[in-house]
Parts: sequence; structure tokens; C-alpha cells
Amino acid sequence: MDRAQKERVVEELGQIFESSGVVVVSHYEGLTVAEMQDLRARARANQSSVRVAKNRLAKIALEGKPCEGIADLLQGMTVLTYSEDSVAAAKVVEDFAKDNKKLQVLGGAMGESVLDRAGVEAVSKMPSRDELIAQIASCIGAPASNIAGAVGAPASNIAGILSTIEEKAEAA
Repeated sequence: MDRAQKERVVEELGQIFESSGVVVVSHYEGLTVAEMQDLRARARANQSSVRVAKNRLAKIALEGKPCEGIADLLQGMTVLTYSEDSVAAAKVVEDFAKDNKKLQVLGGAMGESVLDRAGVEAVSKMPSRDELIAQIASCIGAPASNIAGAVGAPASNIAGILSTIEEKAEAA
């Protein structure tokens, strides 16, 4: 790799570190090509990405970035999983690690916060952006349906009373 290629890689990694909601660092030693492809496919399906880069270049790219604290994790055969959503990449890595014990989650970063192994696991259990939007939408819609039910209830009660009176009149 010549100097120009290294500079491009450092620039790409810098953009990843700056714009990602979460970056997870893992060891991937022992994973087969098929297993790495599976990890990449799972990441793509969840709006995340996987990147293997030289640790030295990644450390250079981290300089001055909010998540600079993860530089210590970049030792050995590391893979970066990242996403704009603050929990998507963590969910992907945790799910993959459950199925494949060769992937060892080291930690990561969420903005300026450096996460250890337990931190990544905790982030993975949080609802994603889309899940939060759905929850908020259901909370907003619930009062409207309650109001509609309350408005319709008196008419329903009157109809029930009239029906009962009619039945009594027919019986008499």
C-alpha cells in the first residue's frame, strides 16, 4: 500500500469515527471468510457496516476525534463495526457473537463515551431509533383513540338502554 492509499484509508476511517453513532471493536481471529461474510450481511441488513483496517492507520485516524479513547482497543486482529444509529452496530455484533464464539467483543465508543465489553452489551439491549419512533407514535396515537372511545361511549350506552327498553316493551 503506497502513501496515497494509506492517506485515503486514514481519511475514510476518520469520517467513520466522526460520523458514527456507535463504533464497536472486536477481535476476529479464527473467523472464516464465510463467517466474516455472514457478519457483513447481518450488518448491512441492520444499516451497519464492518471494516477491517490496519490498527496503526486506525489510530492515526482517531487522533482528535470524539472517540479517541478506543485507540487502546486496537491491538491484534481487530474489526470495526459501526452505524449512524446509536445501537444498530452493537446489536449486530452482540447477536453475531452469541452465534459465533470466535468473535470477541473488546469494547467501543458511543460519541465521546468509551464503552467496555459490558457497555457494548448494555447498548445492544437499548431500543433502536426505529423502535423508539414506533413507541412514540403509539403513545401519540393512544390518547386520540381513547378520546374517540369516550366520545362514542355515551351513544353506545344510549343505544343499549333503548334496546333494553324495546325488549321489555315487546315482552309485555
